[in-house]
Order: sequence, then structure tokens, then C-alpha cells
Amino acid sequence: MLDPKLLRTEFDEVAKHLSRRGLKLDKQRFTELEEQRKQLQIQTEDLQSLRNKNSKLIGQAKSKGEDASEILAAMEQVNQDLKNNETQLEALLSELQAWMLELPNLPDESVPDGISEDDNQEVRKWGQIPNFDFEVKDHVDLGESIGGLDFETGAKITGSRFVTMHGGIAKLHRALIQFMVDTHTAEHGYTEVYVPYIVNSQSLTGTGQLPKFEEDLFKLNHESNYYLIPTAEVPVTNIWRDRIAKEDDLPIKYVCHTPCFRSEAGSYGRDTRGMIRQHQFEKVEMVQLVKPESSWRMLEELLNHAENILQKLNLAYRVVTLCTGDLGFSSAKTYDIEVWLPAQNTYREISSCSNFLDFQARRLKARWKNTDSKKTEHLHTLNGSGLAIGRTLVAILENYQDRDGNIIIPDVLKAYMGGLDKIVKR
Repeated sequence: MLDPKLLRTEFDEVAKHLSRRGLKLDKQRFTELEEQRKQLQIQTEDLQSLRNKNSKLIGQAKSKGEDASEILAAMEQVNQDLKNNETQLEALLSELQAWMLELPNLPDESVPDGISEDDNQEVRKWGQIPNFDFEVKDHVDLGESIGGLDFETGAKITGSRFVTMHGGIAKLHRALIQFMVDTHTAEHGYTEVYVPYIVNSQSLTGTGQLPKFEEDLFKLNHESNYYLIPTAEVPVTNIWRDRIAKEDDLPIKYVCHTPCFRSEAGSYGRDTRGMIRQHQFEKVEMVQLVKPESSWRMLEELLNHAENILQKLNLAYRVVTLCTGDLGFSSAKTYDIEVWLPAQNTYREISSCSNFLDFQARRLKARWKNTDSKKTEHLHTLNGSGLAIGRTLVAILENYQDRDGNIIIPDVLKAYMGGLDKIVKR
């Protein structure tokens, strides 16, 4: 959530930044609501002061044995007026809060302007794109010929965009999870955490998925407002909701493996073939909570941690900076890492690494105690996929295939595969 003080004092500047996202703020509406809020708060404070004054007068009259009936009658009217004012003020504040929860984060000045992913800017490339001397197959054909991917059975069990995995591919999928978590904990300094896969609406509001993106979520038919998590970012970041960290605790760095569940409501039939866009998939997620002055440096560090996984797997990739039109709701700046997929002859997203500044922390009330100023301040939050497991599996199947349809196991995964060198075609 944006700082309310910033909206009150620098509305035009905020509007200018949000216009880069294609959003036009209604200044007249905000000004009207703010004016009503100020008047109601002043009236409420005046009535509270009058109530306190009358209470003292009643006490003094009773102590002297004097008649306090007139003051009591006036007090009754003050209490009724105060109750009405407080009710109106609460409703108005709720309206303002709901309006502010719909506002996205301000894009950083370094974020390029643009409308769609076509306007994202390439930062760098890494690795050698493989040169095959045979016709490459996509991951669907490879997985089915090996007997490791079964989309038909996944559809039978649940519906479209689900898959079952078997044998060597199921083991490779699990190996990737263990390899990524081990690397982030042993080499990158993250603490592994386990979290619920079901969250309440407050958690999703805290990280910015609600109220704006409810259609993208799977909501449970339950008396509580429970949802399946769209990403580990939600439960992991909410660990620090309504908490104050000590300065010595920072930076806080978590890594977490979870399944993720997304309705893909806005995908409109994109990537219906294979594992690129599933309703259920696995991710290893990195989450950081840091001091404000270090968040931009930590974004680069987090990005490097995600890149390191691909480098160890020797998968070619590129890094792009998302433009304003492709930037996530809560993010001030996002880098996407896109891995090379030979069958598609293009790069596809495998990780997003974002700095949210204090946007999520304001919604979460996640704070830290500054020992120098003695003040409590909002944390800055960051997160990134390290990596999306299904898409990494797709990249390995396609980049490590041989002409016979076997899958060569990357060197760093052989220990996790019990020393297996390849997954052999049936």
C-alpha cells in the first residue's frame, strides 16, 4: 500500500508515477474524501473533548451534591453525536482504505516505460544456446515417449492443465527441488522454512493479491476465507505480519519449497500444451525482509542467486527488466530470468525477482526497530523464484535431450539422482 501521507502531500507526483502504469487517479474524488475525513475527525475530536469536559463537570456537581441533570442531558446528546460521527468516520476510512488497496506500487525511475512484455528491456545473456544436429522434440513428446509425463491421466484425475509424473522424470523433478533448496541454504545464506499451503484473506491482502486479483486464485468452499496459495511469497512474507524485527535480525532471508495453485483466469488459452502454464506447479521461492537502505543492493543479490541455479545447470538464459506495462501490482522493479527452450526457439520466463520497497510491509505492518533513530520503520520486502521447478524440468528435458530421445542428467543433479547418467527412452 502506498504511504497515505504521500498521497495527501504529493498527490500530483504520485499520479504522475502511476500514469506510467496507465493508471489515472481521480484527484477530485480523493480530495472530496479527504476533506470529509478531516471534517469528521475534527468534529469527533471536539465531541470527545466535550465529553471529557462534561464528565468532569458531572463528577464535580455530584461531589458537591448539586443537580447535574442538565449536564447529564447534554452529555447524552454528546454521546449520541459522537457515536454517529465515529460510525461515519469508520465508514469513510474503510472507503479510503479500499480505494488505496486498489492502487499499485510506484514504478522505480529505472523501470522502462512500455505497454506489454514486448517492451521489456534485455539486461544480459548467459550461456551457449545448444546446437543440435537432429530435429529437437518438445518436452511433451520427450516426456511421453520416456513414459514420465502423462497429461491424459492428469486430465482424467482433475481436468486440463494437470499432469502426473512417473519414474525418472518424477525423480528428476524431486531432485531439482532438493538441489535448489540445498544451494540457497548452503551457499546463499537462506533459512529454509515450511509454511501452510492454505492461507486466509488477510495474508493475500498483505502481499497484494487481494482484493484486486481474486479471480486468479483458488478459493475454498469453506466457512472461513481460505485460499490455496498462488506462490510461497504469500505465507512466507506473512511470517512477519504484525511483527517488529530487531536490527540485528536483518536481513531476514527465507527459502521455501511449495506447490502453487493458480486459476490462470487471464491467460485466455495461452500455453495450453505441456507444463508451461499449469494450475498446479512447484516453486522454490526466495523471500527477503531488509533495511530500506539495502533493498536495491539485495535485489541484485537475489537475482544473482536465481541466476546461479541456471548457471550450475548450464542452461542458457537472459535477464530482462520488466517495463511499466508488464510490472506486477506490488512491485517497484522486477527482473525476469528467461531460460532458452530449444523446441520453442525462444526464451521463456523461469523466475521473477522483485523489490516491493515498503509497499507490502505497510499492508502487513511488518516493521523493524532502528537503533540509531529509536524509531520503528517499515521493512522492505523482496522475493524471487529460485526457481520454478516445472519450467526448469522443461528446460532440462529440451536442452539435455539426445538424438535417441534420452535425457542426459546435468552433472550437478547426478548425486540427487542416485548417480543416474540419463533417463532412457522406453
